[in-house]
Amino acid sequence: MIVILTGAGISAESGLGTFRDRDGLWTRYDLNEVATPEGFARNPGVVHAFYNARRANCREAQPNAAHVALARLEAEHAEKVLIVTQNVDDLHERAGSRNVLHMHGSLGGALCAHCAHRWPAPRVMTADDPCPACGKRRTRPDIVWFGEYPYYMEQIWEALRSARLFVSIGTSGTVYPAAAFVQDAARAGAETLELNLEGSEGASDFDACRRGPASRIVPEWVSEVLDARR
Repeated sequence: MIVILTGAGISAESGLGTFRDRDGLWTRYDLNEVATPEGFARNPGVVHAFYNARRANCREAQPNAAHVALARLEAEHAEKVLIVTQNVDDLHERAGSRNVLHMHGSLGGALCAHCAHRWPAPRVMTADDPCPACGKRRTRPDIVWFGEYPYYMEQIWEALRSARLFVSIGTSGTVYPAAAFVQDAARAGAETLELNLEGSEGASDFDACRRGPASRIVPEWVSEVLDARR
């Protein structure tokens, strides 16, 4: 199995800003107010406005060559390819990938904070939206906020334990538990590779690293992998 972790850097070239770049979301918003359960409790209207804007931005964005290359890898490689993404956009799916786990949730989902019912998010969500299951007005974006436990962790750990190859693409390597995936995979015997614009904080944990924009280095790597199988 090939397990691929993707972060904000793979979507940056599609116009979706990263959290940590100079003009990223860290610098333009107080994430304690828009990306924590406490911020949502204080002012749900502000939180919904933030995610409504991100949802609109995501709809306008298009998959780039890196997303397309990973979909090609999944379609053409004999081994199972699993994408574990920290991103909340749907660019992997729109590029054609089918085996994707969104460990931090998705902009396309809505979640009831009262009964945990999930459903497709409308284009615009408000604090007054009732849950279609229980009727409570406690709907929130289906996003894993700071301080919350990521989704699919048991599946991810199981995949890392059985991976032949682990690849990290476009992630800073600072947010746990994803920052430790390379160590988990290496302990299980996997080869490890980082593809990133610049070295992450955990770059030294990888067997090999390649530097450059994702839209260039990911298609190059995918072509090499597929050519080697022929």
